[in-house]
Amino acid sequence: MTLFETSAPFQIGFQTVRKLSADQFKSIRDMLYEHSGIFFTENKQYLLESRLNRRLNELKQDSMAEYLEYIKHPVNRKVELSFLYNHVTINETYFFRYANQLNAFANGIIPNLLKEKKATGNSRLRIWSAASSSGEELYSIAIYLQETLGIGLKQWFLDLVGTDISQKMLERAREAIYTTNSFRSMDAEHTRWVDKYFVALNGSQYLNHAIKNMVKFNYLNLNDSIAIRRFQGTDVIFCRNVLIYFDQATKIRVIKNFYDVLNPGGYLLLGEAESLHEISSSFKVEHHPGAFVYKKE
Repeated sequence: MTLFETSAPFQIGFQTVRKLSADQFKSIRDMLYEHSGIFFTENKQYLLESRLNRRLNELKQDSMAEYLEYIKHPVNRKVELSFLYNHVTINETYFFRYANQLNAFANGIIPNLLKEKKATGNSRLRIWSAASSSGEELYSIAIYLQETLGIGLKQWFLDLVGTDISQKMLERAREAIYTTNSFRSMDAEHTRWVDKYFVALNGSQYLNHAIKNMVKFNYLNLNDSIAIRRFQGTDVIFCRNVLIYFDQATKIRVIKNFYDVLNPGGYLLLGEAESLHEISSSFKVEHHPGAFVYKKE
């Protein structure tokens, strides 16, 4: 029997390290997959064990078996799965990330959408940040819209929504208080926008109320196909650096759900290193300077 097939603890220095048995790993992995769509292959068992050992120390539990019984209890299940999700995913986000893509959004996508909407008398613009984390992405979108359209924004009914599976991240997003880590790789224009829309206080940056009031944040599990239906009629979906956590079946299902809720002519924007290759052929690739996006025909 290998080390990974036993749940017996061993010592590293003064700290007890508990191991997952094969059955325990499968049980927790399957619960996390059902909860979030994140799938752990066997070669990532060490990562799950690392996070679980920290949690067992916090809960003052002695074994993986004890934790497994704990997480199976209906009272604890949702909280614990959210904890695991928060600790096995990387909430790497900052303001104005992927500037070329945001420029394509503001200078290409939005003018095209608004032109089409004016022609049909539709005054609603719906934009969804599907994995909004702590809010930097959606607030960046709001600032870009404010800077691009200015007073013209008043002509439109804006529906800017951010969703995430992590209540912890949603709370941070609603607070809209950020540290220097959220402001990286900014050019002169973005630096000016930070000065314009934030107030520096005690080492943090507080977003002004005008931008905060443009958006809303809600809980959503992208693995829940029924819940996603409420986004029917969306014009632009941002889903950046999320697909990497899903297995192929979940990727295909999530992207199909996005396609179904997008308006004809709507757009899907992924992370710079992501593509729909071998996931979906339903979208048309549209090229912009320094970026490409996906359009629903």
